Amino acid sequence: RWRKVVQPTEGTIDRRAYEIAAIVHLRERLGSGSIWVDGSRAYRTLDDYLLPTPAFDTMRADGNLRLAVPSGFAEWYEERRTLLTRRMTEVERAAATGELVDVTIERGQLLISPIRRSPSDDAEALKARLYAMLPRVRITDLLVEVAAWSGFADRFVHARSGEPASDQSALMGAILADATNLGLGRMAESSRGLTLPRLRWTAEWHVRDETYLSALAAIVDCHTAHPLAQVWGPGDTSSSDGQFFRAGGQGEGRADRNARYGTDPGVLFYTHVTDRFTPFHTKVIAANAGEAAHVLDGLLDHESELVIREHATDTAGAVDHVFGLCHLLGFRFAPRIRDLNERRLYSLSSLDPWPTLRPLVARPVNVRAIEADWDETLRLAASIRAGTVSASVMLRKLAGFPRQNPVARALRELGRIERTLFMLDWFNNPEQRRRTGSILNKGEARNALARAIFFNRLGELRDRTFENQRHRASGLTLLTAAVTLWNTVYLDRAVRHLRASGVEVPDELLAHVAPLGWEHIGLTGDYLWSEMDKPRERFRPLRLHQNGRDA
Repeated sequence: RWRKVVQPTEGTIDRRAYEIAAIVHLRERLGSGSIWVDGSRAYRTLDDYLLPTPAFDTMRADGNLRLAVPSGFAEWYEERRTLLTRRMTEVERAAATGELVDVTIERGQLLISPIRRSPSDDAEALKARLYAMLPRVRITDLLVEVAAWSGFADRFVHARSGEPASDQSALMGAILADATNLGLGRMAESSRGLTLPRLRWTAEWHVRDETYLSALAAIVDCHTAHPLAQVWGPGDTSSSDGQFFRAGGQGEGRADRNARYGTDPGVLFYTHVTDRFTPFHTKVIAANAGEAAHVLDGLLDHESELVIREHATDTAGAVDHVFGLCHLLGFRFAPRIRDLNERRLYSLSSLDPWPTLRPLVARPVNVRAIEADWDETLRLAASIRAGTVSASVMLRKLAGFPRQNPVARALRELGRIERTLFMLDWFNNPEQRRRTGSILNKGEARNALARAIFFNRLGELRDRTFENQRHRASGLTLLTAAVTLWNTVYLDRAVRHLRASGVEVPDELLAHVAPLGWEHIGLTGDYLWSEMDKPRERFRPLRLHQNGRDA
C-alpha cells in the first residue's frame, strides 16, 4: 500500500514517505509482538506473554489447565462434529416444516421477526406503587448504609499498612467525588467538615484500582445474596457494553473520536452487569477501540463470588475470536448480532443432508488450521485463565499481525464453529433470543442510572491522567452498585409490607421492577456525613399514609 507513495516513479524514492512508512510498519510490528524490544514490558515477544512451554506441558499432563475442552484435538473434534451435525439436522427439519418460531428461511433468505416485549400495565403500576413507598435519602446517607450492610469501606486498605481507612468521611467523600465527576476540590467545598488535604491524603493512600475492585465485589456479593435479587435472574448470566463519555478541557488530550458518537472526543466506560442488575467490572477504553477484545477481561478479572456461565453483548463484541476463547474458557457467548442474515454458517461435513440451510453456509471450517495449532491455542487460553496475560492484550496482539498469525487463524476457525452452533440455537430457540435481549436491556437501564449520577462538569471527563479516568469509572460503577443494593433492600421491605397487608404481589410482575430508580435519592446539594459516626441501627420507615396504607 505504500509502494506508490514511497516510489512515485521508477528509480526514485521519496525519502520522507519512506521514513513515515518505516515508522508505521515498525509501530504495527511492535504492537503485534512480531518485533520486540529486549527488556521491555510493553513490547515483548509474543511468547513472553504466555505460560512457559514446560509449565504448560506439566499442567496439561496433570489435567490442571482449567479449560472447558478436552486437551486432545481428536476428542474435541469428534465432540463438536457430532454436536454440529445434530444441531444442523434439527434446524433443517424445523425450517423445512415451518416450525421455527418467528424465523423463516426461504429461497436462501433468512428473516427473523424481532421480539417486542414491553412491561404490562400491571407491572408499571406495581413499579410506581413500590417506588412511591421508598423513603427519600441523600446519596451520602445511602453510601453509609450500604457500607454498613456490605462492609465495602473496609476494602479500601492503606497502600502500605493494609489497614482500613480511619477517616471514613474523607473516604466516602473521595469515592463520591469520583462517582459524580465532582473532583476533590469541589467536593471539599460542598462538604461540611471535609478539607481538601484530608480528601487528597485519603485518595492517595486508600483509593486505588485494586481497592475499588475489591470494594465493588463486596457490594456485588451482598446484593447477590439478597432474596429479592433472585426474582430478576439466576445470577449466572451477564452482559457488557461501552458507555460513551465526552472529554473536555485537559481530558481532550487523552481522548479519541468515533463517528458513532458524534464529533466530540471521549472515552468508553466498558461495564459488565449481571442479570440481577449489578455491575461487577468496569474499565476505560478508547472511544475508537474495538469492544470485542475486552469482553473476557470482566468475566475473568472480577473478585466477586459470581459464577458467570452465559454472557451477552451487542454486535460490537460478536467476533469469531471471542466465540472461540469463550468456548475454551467455559463461557457461553450469546451476543445480539445485528444483520444476522449477513453472517454465514460453517460446516464440518457435506451439506447434502441440509438443503434448506445450504444457502446460508459459507464453506467448511478449516479443520487443519485448528489441528496444526491446537497446542498453542490451548496454551493461549490456559495463559489467559491463569492470569499470565489478559484476553484483551492477546486479542489486540494477534489482530496486529500484518499477516494472520497461525494461532489467530486457528482461533478464528474454532470460533466459527461456536458461532454456527450459537446461530442455530438462535434460530431454533426463541427463549435464547428473549434472554439475550433481556440481559442487554438491563445493562442499558443501568447506563441510564450511571448517566444521572455522573452529572457534574456537564458529564465530561476533564482529567489529564488515565489513572484519574479509571478512578472516575470505578467510582461511578461502585456507586451504581450501591444504589442497586439500597433500592433492592427497600423494595423488598415495600413488597413485604404490601403482602402483609393482603395485597398480592406476584414474582412475575416483580421481575419487571428494576432496582435502578433514583428519583427518591438526593444527588445534589451539600454533602453531609452526619451519620458516619452514628450508623443507623434500624431501617428507614417506608412512606405510608397515616392509616398505614402505602402512598
